[in-house]
This record gives sequence, C-alpha cells and structure tokens, in this order.
Amino acid sequence: METLWDWVTVFAFAGLVTLMLQRSNMEEPPDSLWHYAPPAIGCAVVNYIGNEGYDVVAAIGFSLIVVYVIKVLKVSFRREP
Repeated sequence: METLWDWVTVFAFAGLVTLMLQRSNMEEPPDSLWHYAPPAIGCAVVNYIGNEGYDVVAAIGFSLIVVYVIKVLKVSFRREP
C-alpha cells in the first residue's frame, strides 16, 4: 500500500464487505449479493486509475461509487436511535 488511492479504495472495499456481511445476517436482506459487484469493481478501477496519475478522474469515479452506495444500497450515515 503505497499511494493514497490504495488506502482509500481498500477502506471503501472493507466497508462494503462489512455492510454485506451485516445485511446478509438479516432475516430478509434488503439487497442481494450482485448489488455489491459494481462498487467493488469500481474500487479496483479507481485504484488503478489513481495509481496511474489520473487523480481527478479517480476522484470522480470514487464519488460515483459513494453515490451508488447511498442510492442503490440505501446506506444512511445518520445514527438511528
């Protein structure tokens, strides 16, 4: 792990795995396994693009991953009581 993009994408991927494992233990999960493929593949692509020196393109790609996670996987960053 040498670059910023290595760290960012590994932490994002770890968050995706944690979310998938947490939701897979539910009685009726709100999503299926294939819903996690686009952001996981996106993390690999963003990491590659960022490591090649295209930081702006990688940042846009990472932003799209975050939007996907919020809109499709319906992750809320607010704490529910």
